[in-house]
Amino acid sequence: MSLNQTSSLDRFPRYRLLDQATPVEKLENLRRLLPETAAVNIFVKRDDLMSLGGGGNKLRKLEFLIGAALAEGADTLVTVGGLQSNHARLTAAAAAKAGLHCEIVLGRLVPRTNEEYALGGNVLLNDIFGARVEIAPDGVAPIVRARERVAELIAAGRKPYLIPTGGSTAVGSLGYVACAEELLQQGDALGVQFDGIVVPNGSSATHAGLAAGLVHAGKPATLVQAYSTLAEAATAQATTLTLVRETLALLGDDSIIADTDILVDGSQRGPGYGIATDAMREALLALARTEGILVDPVYSGKAFAGMLAAIRAGRYQPGANILFVMTGGTPALYAYRDALQRA
Repeated sequence: MSLNQTSSLDRFPRYRLLDQATPVEKLENLRRLLPETAAVNIFVKRDDLMSLGGGGNKLRKLEFLIGAALAEGADTLVTVGGLQSNHARLTAAAAAKAGLHCEIVLGRLVPRTNEEYALGGNVLLNDIFGARVEIAPDGVAPIVRARERVAELIAAGRKPYLIPTGGSTAVGSLGYVACAEELLQQGDALGVQFDGIVVPNGSSATHAGLAAGLVHAGKPATLVQAYSTLAEAATAQATTLTLVRETLALLGDDSIIADTDILVDGSQRGPGYGIATDAMREALLALARTEGILVDPVYSGKAFAGMLAAIRAGRYQPGANILFVMTGGTPALYAYRDALQRA
């Protein structure tokens, strides 16, 4: 399917990072692990399969964020994240593609000190993609240091564009408005109406963009069920609601979104962000050993565990078509070897 079809997004500056629509696949083998009483059809939207930078959901956001940066004449992208940030890695890769300098400020947000976590995975890839990386001092939020760095760059005659955590702004959310259009078209092509869409909720823009895109297409935002992986559920829900409203406003859509339209479940977050759980390990291994597909341990692994728990609990009607959005992040697997090998 072409990514160049006319849509309400065409008036926004966009730097193309995806060369084609990501596929939708049906998980036939995994379904056999589920009880007959919970026999639903599980599909996955493979946003982990993108050619640039190892792939992942942040590339959709970066198409619009880099578009905005270039429209403003920026020569440098500055962003933030945790030590194993997928967003930071993909910002570095996308900046290289766009011919922009990239600077990243990382923070030690997860209580992991092993060498693989500190130096491998996304940390290694940031360096390979040529980004300038610094670690925020203890007690200083990465975004605070990033704002200082932006001021330093301006003083040095550069033109920086600051991208917050996860690219989660209304402009960034446009990437998942585009994804909503794409997956609805793919459902039509497959002859499938999705009864539920499941997604991890970290910095909230993926959920917000999908919800806004569905509403803009005349569908209910409640089609999307998110599982919070970063913030507590109530905080994630409030952040997502604000982003949905801001994104719709950006689109010129005056649809009314109620609090109850935004569904966020906090049951899979576990002890905190980036901390492995038994349910995540079980879900990750089940998918790997039935379908040969990898999910990351921080975002999709926990959300996939939530979806399986909901299916087993009978929250979906037998025969329902459930779409899981695979958001990528598999390089982080290599930083979690010790946590995953317990199983």
